[in-house]
Amino acid sequence: MLGESTRNRQAERREATRQEILEVAWELVREHGLPQLTLREVASRVGMRAPSLYTHFASKNAIYDAMFGQAWQEYERVSQRAIAELPASPRAQMRVLSRAFFDFAVADLARYQLMNQRTIPGFVPSSESYAPSVRVMHQGLELLANIGVTDRGDVEIWFALLAGLVDQQLANDPGGDSRRRLLDRAVDMWADGVGLAHDSGTTE
Repeated sequence: MLGESTRNRQAERREATRQEILEVAWELVREHGLPQLTLREVASRVGMRAPSLYTHFASKNAIYDAMFGQAWQEYERVSQRAIAELPASPRAQMRVLSRAFFDFAVADLARYQLMNQRTIPGFVPSSESYAPSVRVMHQGLELLANIGVTDRGDVEIWFALLAGLVDQQLANDPGGDSRRRLLDRAVDMWADGVGLAHDSGTTE
């Protein structure tokens, strides 16, 4: 019929419900911790019976899986914005990338734990949800290679350096910036170790 909408309203309602479930799940894990998430409490807060959740998510791990993918998609967007504005100096690039990851990580403990720590026993993300993290990793490795860092050990040390500062911030100064203030210094120490040239009057 002329002018008839081709929208699938049932699919739109279903997707809206899925997103509401995920929003509630995030609220609960931020309040009580990742392992304490229960389908009963999610259902109660959404306003449905617990068995009805299974029409949207097959299990609690399926909710974790969707949250995992969602979190890495969010960081992928943050990373892409940072990359689009990278300065010319390799050291300055590393500072910008390190701050982007650090700030995203410390902003949300539950999200960081789900993305980067094995907090949920037995949980393994699906290939679909894992894909954004793989893209982020490949893009990061490409950027490092472009500034001459190709040794995998050097790469892993950078990852460990960032993770260590994030963990210290979250554990000892949540909401503060004590470890963030060490970030540039730590990146420069790493850059010295891998032989990156010093900045030559380059501004960030």
